[in-house]
Amino acid sequence: MYRLGVLLSGRGSNFESILKAIESGYIKNGKIVVVLSNKANARGLEKAKEAHIDALFVNPEGLSRDEYDRKLVEILRSYNVDYVILAGYMRILSDCFIDSFEGKILNIHPALLPSFKGLHAQRQALEAGVRFAGATVHFVTKELDSGPIIIQSVVPVFDNDTEDSLSDRILKSEHKIYPLAVKLLCEDRISLKGNRVLIDGDFLDEGFFAINPVGGGRDGV
Repeated sequence: MYRLGVLLSGRGSNFESILKAIESGYIKNGKIVVVLSNKANARGLEKAKEAHIDALFVNPEGLSRDEYDRKLVEILRSYNVDYVILAGYMRILSDCFIDSFEGKILNIHPALLPSFKGLHAQRQALEAGVRFAGATVHFVTKELDSGPIIIQSVVPVFDNDTEDSLSDRILKSEHKIYPLAVKLLCEDRISLKGNRVLIDGDFLDEGFFAINPVGGGRDGV
């Protein structure tokens, strides 16, 4: 059973989607053992407590980034965490944190990486005039939003989209692909070849299909 630690800063909707997948048995070999946040009022902490998961606010005030991240590492190690799941965690991890869990940190980004890295990815997509956007689950490396890609979802961009409407559509797809990525990870079906993630077996039958905006496709988002 893999022990998962979650870092979040806000509502924790992706954390909740992973938790529901564990509770339903979709993810069979993973357990969330602790949830940490840099925000005392993060709704995700309350959701974790409601699920009887240890949920801790770790105050970053007065600490350098390295000092704060070393504190997080100490807590995660005290829970014997195997993998770290970033679920709306709004701080850039320091090198010392990434070194401590190298190859063991997952993140989800609301864009089809390597396009539109960083903040406001949905706004970047609209400003670029793309016809498709999406989300990417990837391993975290020291270069921002550049780690090996595990899985991506694709959603259409409509002419009348706003940043909010596109964000909502992408978020729905995030709630499908993040649990799927964690499932694959906990089943030991993921391996790395250079910068490419290889997945053992077919995973498209897990219920994930990209939206086809022109019809005729299967819509699982």
